[in-house]
Amino acid sequence: MLYFLSDYTEGCHPKILEALARTNLVSQPGYGEDIWCASAAEKLRALCGEVDVRFLSGGTQANLVVISALLRRHEAVVAAETGHIAVHEAGAIEFTGHKVLTLPSHAGKLDAGELDACMRRFYADATHEHMPCPGMVYVSQPTELGTLYTRAELTALHETCRQWELPLFLDGARLGYGLMSPACDVTIRDVAELTDVFYIGGTKVGALCGEALVFRRGVMPRGFATMTKQQGAMLAKGRLLGVQFDALFTDGLYWEISRHAIAEAMALKAAFAEKGTPLFADSPTNQQFVILTPEQMQRLSQSVAFNVWEALPDGRFAVRFVTSWATKHEDVLKLKELL
Repeated sequence: MLYFLSDYTEGCHPKILEALARTNLVSQPGYGEDIWCASAAEKLRALCGEVDVRFLSGGTQANLVVISALLRRHEAVVAAETGHIAVHEAGAIEFTGHKVLTLPSHAGKLDAGELDACMRRFYADATHEHMPCPGMVYVSQPTELGTLYTRAELTALHETCRQWELPLFLDGARLGYGLMSPACDVTIRDVAELTDVFYIGGTKVGALCGEALVFRRGVMPRGFATMTKQQGAMLAKGRLLGVQFDALFTDGLYWEISRHAIAEAMALKAAFAEKGTPLFADSPTNQQFVILTPEQMQRLSQSVAFNVWEALPDGRFAVRFVTSWATKHEDVLKLKELL
């Protein structure tokens, strides 16, 4: 079986496993107060500037804790209608008592002009005190469809958020794949400067688990560590996250993993094009979305693991193929033969 199901179906990159084994018997304090969390945080500050760094257990937990921590009790978060928090997190945000307000998705992205219009409509409504108040904005890079915000688009969102005093939160579960795409004109320093808080995904970029949460200095709420523990996103053995992120940001491993996955995804995309398989979304990152007939999907599924994204009105299906640090080029070639 060829696996293109997701970028977290394997364990972790061998260098991370080596680091975990090498440090296994070293005693350190828990809850992120260990030497490896400190070292990893310092490496991230070298990349991002004066920021506050915290390590959380996973992406859904990061989204839930950050959004509920930054919103006041009557506020809601604005996201694209295709956004992860609006579709694939089982209502985790609403479970905290905060509504997700959705705006149209443009290839997975929010439009700054539409965000501005949304805010104007809200405050122009005489009954707005009876409505969930937009209190922050959520985006992801890459988006749920593998597409990318340009620096100009991210800047426009940043400026609109400043105008309306809305914190801008960027979900970076697959951030490495976005930043290493040849189509990306955004750097990690740009992300740190144009958002209020974002996270660097580990779970989907070579780690066993974990996300590195990065706050612009002064944004992290008072008591954030307590909120993190209260909502089950703090590991007692915080060292597990510190060791992994310290390894990921030693000798460029995070970028190496991301570049490899992008190279294999582009080879996959070229194979689809050569075989005449239509794209569902034109992604320049490690997620590739194509359209298959039921017959094609049935035949491929006998020997290839992939994700069925959605059924289309004409009876065909949008499906997703994902590459990672573990993707072998020979597997891409084998898939090409099967198309």
